[in-house]
Amino acid sequence: MKDKFLYRHIGPDNQDAAEMLKTIGSNSVDELIGQTIPQAIRLTRPLELSAPLSEYDYLTALRNKASKNKIFRSYIGMGYYNTITPSVIRRNILENPGWYTQYTPYQAEIAQGRLEALLNYQTMVSDLTGLEIANASLLDEGTAAAEAMLMFFHHKNKRNVDSPKFFVDEDIFPQTLAVLQTKAEPIGIEIITGDHREWTPDDSYFGALFQYPSASGAIHNYSDIIAKCKAQNVYTTLAADIMALALLTSPGELGADCAVGNTQRFGVPMGYGGPHAAYFATHEDFKRVIPGRIIGVSLDSKGKNALRMALQTREQHIRREKATSNICTAQALLAIMAGMYAAWHGQEGIKSIALKINATTAALAEQLERAGFKVNNTSFFDTLTFVAGDKLETIRKAAEARKINFAYPGNGLIRVSLDETVSICDFADIVEVIKGINEELTINEEGLGIPKEIKRTSEFLTHAVFNRFRSETEMMRYIKRLENKDLSLTTSMIALGSCTMKLNAATELLPITWPEFSAMHPFVPGDQVIGYKEILEELEKDLCTSTKLWGTRRVCRFDGYQSLSFG
Repeated sequence: MKDKFLYRHIGPDNQDAAEMLKTIGSNSVDELIGQTIPQAIRLTRPLELSAPLSEYDYLTALRNKASKNKIFRSYIGMGYYNTITPSVIRRNILENPGWYTQYTPYQAEIAQGRLEALLNYQTMVSDLTGLEIANASLLDEGTAAAEAMLMFFHHKNKRNVDSPKFFVDEDIFPQTLAVLQTKAEPIGIEIITGDHREWTPDDSYFGALFQYPSASGAIHNYSDIIAKCKAQNVYTTLAADIMALALLTSPGELGADCAVGNTQRFGVPMGYGGPHAAYFATHEDFKRVIPGRIIGVSLDSKGKNALRMALQTREQHIRREKATSNICTAQALLAIMAGMYAAWHGQEGIKSIALKINATTAALAEQLERAGFKVNNTSFFDTLTFVAGDKLETIRKAAEARKINFAYPGNGLIRVSLDETVSICDFADIVEVIKGINEELTINEEGLGIPKEIKRTSEFLTHAVFNRFRSETEMMRYIKRLENKDLSLTTSMIALGSCTMKLNAATELLPITWPEFSAMHPFVPGDQVIGYKEILEELEKDLCTSTKLWGTRRVCRFDGYQSLSFG
């Protein structure tokens, strides 16, 4: 069958293979394998894997699996939110092989378009965080927080480990805390959790991390505790919501040494948890030890502005033993999407989206109070935690009947996080589920819940690139202009190497935009992601079959939000 995936996506045909074998002096592929792979480790048994499918049959089978996932409206939050991917970005970047097959930007001369897009991302992050330097993305928020912890640990304990403690405020996303604990254990970092309002820094600590806004939704003014930390030479990091920073005083203005977070809600679908591009921003003092890639502006041989990766000595292909991170096309693609989202909306647009989210949240807070519910956080951006008490199960069942997901952190509490996709109809459904009555509702344009002393007054996204493209035609031309400056598989083979996204065929990439996959929050109940579970279980089985490690049949498991422990 010539429509098999094998024939469409393995480049060399039989004639090409024969010519290559002749060049290297082998008569067959089997002979070549015999010359290169020792007999002792050569596979002699057939692999018991599923039969291969044609592309059409594969998509049909995947559609069947996707249909087993249930699409609910998820207001769970915890760092993951529904977002609107502008069509001009989805069609011209996410679904465009001119962008998703580009090689990682080691060679600046064939990556000027991508480097400019990543520079836009860095500028966006630096503007919103109020910090001088930002990298061009990391894996996720938890990883970025862990990188900040490690950076400050090594900076403070250069010779002897005199300050092994790292304080983490208890109102943090649980997945971030889990990553921190995993990264801290091997090198002897002692993580201390507690209420930052009751914590006093001393010289046994090297750093501290606070969520901004907190996981429960509260907005704290961390300026006092940051000042106390500075007095003790304790470095501070804020894990800050990138959208909330349009309305909140920036981490840099509060005095923080570092800011980390996720840029997912800048136009990147949730995708059951990722991949997403995390941001990392800090002061110039740490530019030599900041993790990840940094795009810098330089001059070419003719004296014109040119972009390159700055401080490349950290990259794995140069100093592998010194590397802090690798570069991945997939991560670059998502950072580029987030940066283009900022270029598309600009300061005015981003602020308008943030105000809408906050105003809708304020309207929900008012409705909860009218219904007699106690809202635990009187300050908020997009998240409310309220006491449901004995009404919790009634609300949960009503929500499930309307295909709505809330977060249930325990102790009779319900948490609701709103986002840019919430319409007046969605808002009415949320209120009806909670209050049990249908009523006509309105949302005021001006939101409440942000303390006056912490409202943002500084400008952001002032560069021309964030104020130039407001029509689709202008944006499309800008994206295409950058694309044309790059080498990708649309123009030639890439001799230097490859990574995951470039090896994925169009048929494999089509499903990433299906709502049954892209709209899934990572903490939904397990019965809403049966299709995802089947795919993961098949992967487990195939990996175990391929490696013969039958005793480890639990390679990966993803449980719902309810399984998370809040300490």
